[in-house]
Amino acid sequence: MKEATLISMATQAMVVTLKIAGPILIASLVVGLLVSLIQSITQIQDFTLTFVPKLAAIALVMVVAGHFMLATFIGFTDHLFQQIPSLISSG
Repeated sequence: MKEATLISMATQAMVVTLKIAGPILIASLVVGLLVSLIQSITQIQDFTLTFVPKLAAIALVMVVAGHFMLATFIGFTDHLFQQIPSLISSG
């Protein structure tokens, strides 16, 4: 296997990872920021208060974007399996 092929596969894997994890991380970040803002305004200092809204936001993102994330992962995996014969013959 050539180095360029390996680097290309690693880059594709990182991009797919960002596409899959991005919506969940962004939703968690936004909800955490909003809850922190509300906590600082109301001066409520409870550390467990952020877990339930974040969990609800992540569940909502999974319902809304779950199909996209699964299709992205399946497409990448299918692409990798289709590359196996060319990787074996070039190695």
